[in-house]
Amino acid sequence: MGMDKAIEKKVWTTKKILNITWISLLVIFILYLLFFRDKRSSLYVDKSQITIATVKADKFQEFIPVDGVVYPKNTIYIDAVQGGIVEIVFVEDGALLNEGDTILKLSNPNMELSFMEQETRIYDAINNLQNTKIGLEQNKFYRQKDIVDLQYQIDKTNTDFKRKKKLYADEVISNKEFEDAEREYEYTVRQLGISIQLKKLDSISAVSRSRQIDATMSRMQNNLDMLRANLENLYLKAPTAGQLSSFSVEIGETKSSGEHLGQIDMKDGFKLRANIDERFISRVFIGQPAEFDFAGSTYNLLIKKIYTDVTNGSFQVDLYFEGKEPTQIKRGQTLQLRLKFSSETDAIIIKRGGFYQETGGNWIYIIDPSGDFATKRKIKIGRQNTRYYEVMEGLEPGEEVIISSYDAFGDKEKLVFK
Repeated sequence: MGMDKAIEKKVWTTKKILNITWISLLVIFILYLLFFRDKRSSLYVDKSQITIATVKADKFQEFIPVDGVVYPKNTIYIDAVQGGIVEIVFVEDGALLNEGDTILKLSNPNMELSFMEQETRIYDAINNLQNTKIGLEQNKFYRQKDIVDLQYQIDKTNTDFKRKKKLYADEVISNKEFEDAEREYEYTVRQLGISIQLKKLDSISAVSRSRQIDATMSRMQNNLDMLRANLENLYLKAPTAGQLSSFSVEIGETKSSGEHLGQIDMKDGFKLRANIDERFISRVFIGQPAEFDFAGSTYNLLIKKIYTDVTNGSFQVDLYFEGKEPTQIKRGQTLQLRLKFSSETDAIIIKRGGFYQETGGNWIYIIDPSGDFATKRKIKIGRQNTRYYEVMEGLEPGEEVIISSYDAFGDKEKLVFK
């Protein structure tokens, strides 16, 4: 009988190899899950539904958009100097006026009656003063006449005195006749001296009183002119040439003294008045530049006046054209301006987009070079304008980022495109 042959047991059986293989794959899978798998939360998104922009190195200028309303460069307001009832309206709103053109006439019976009474009193006073002045002139001639008469009397008494003196020396007349002639002559000479002194005093007084009368009459005449001017103020006239605006009155309306009735826009150009958010009040200054596009051209302006009163969260500025200004703009028209806060500088920029509202400019989704997904990256945004953000940190020119709104992405770290 032959001996049985021992059968060797196989160490690496097919089953054992398969088991080891499965165990190894399981271990590798577990290690992948524990250490190598991308643990970032992800979201599948449709690439056609997002907006992608390329980071660029370009010129950047910081500015903000503001709305500017067109106003005339110079405006003169028209107010009622005297109150009254509108009697006649000579022109309509929008009319082109020359200086001195009559706009309307007011009626004020009480004022007109008062003017006539005061005018009569002033004329009476002026007449009295004129009569007084005539009296002073007459008195001067009276004094002069008295002096002439006394000089005539002196001449007569002197001749008589000389004749009687000779006769007295010849003992033809008596002593009394001689003495009477002498006294008469000396009396007349003394009278002449007194009259001359009175004439001097009267002359000095007359000059002073005449000056006072002239000054008083001048003041009365000025008062009369003022009364006439006040009466003339019932006729409202254009103080300068220009276009009448904001003028709306009706016949029969009562207007008070000082009431605003309209304005005249002078035809010497325009200015723009803009409302600016109060956040920028510390960055706005006189001479600050701005610009706007109109009818295919760009026009430059400078801030000339700042109204620091803040109303409803904004303040106002007046901007004047620097150089040419458009001829087609009209009063009241609104134009969008770019108020500049800096000059052009080299910078890394990205287009504005809805992402900023979600991230505050602190991070952004950047597209992987493969184009299959996008991941979060921290960035730092600096200045901005209506078109671009200035990137201070985190991005390089040529990289692509998602700039559309992130509302639908939640807080996902990774976006996978499908």
